[in-house]
Amino acid sequence: MFGKNSEPAVEPTPPKAPKMPDPDVRKRNVSVIGPTLKFRGELSANEDLVIEGEIEGTIAHQDKNLTIGPQGRVKADIHASIVEIHGQVEGDVRGDQLVKLYRSSVVQGNVFAPRLVMEDGAHFSGTVDMGKSVAIDAGVTKRDALKRANLSSADNGTQAANGGGG
Repeated sequence: MFGKNSEPAVEPTPPKAPKMPDPDVRKRNVSVIGPTLKFRGELSANEDLVIEGEIEGTIAHQDKNLTIGPQGRVKADIHASIVEIHGQVEGDVRGDQLVKLYRSSVVQGNVFAPRLVMEDGAHFSGTVDMGKSVAIDAGVTKRDALKRANLSSADNGTQAANGGGG
């Protein structure tokens, strides 16, 4: 009775090692433009990009993925492999594989992609081109191509009206 401990002895457990991030996450290169950052100009990088800030200009990520976060505000023509939009975009969006518009997105511009996913509630104003001609030269937007086509048509009409042909 006296001097005996009725509880079994408990051995201390060693501390657990911190959990390491998933190896795939550590290998991915992702840049984030934070919500307080404002950028004007041509933006390009060789890594995936998440935009939560304000961008004005052009965004060229042909081989990478681009995400416009819920706080992202973009006034730019966009070209990326996969484009996911949660925020606001004003400009043409070109996705080599996919463009996805989430319910919180507001997009004013044309979408060029072989696949388009649009959640219920997404706001979109523009046209969609899902044809094979989507892979137009990245330096020439469809707007530029149409301007050139209209200019050359007008030139041909003027030449024909003047009796000239070349």
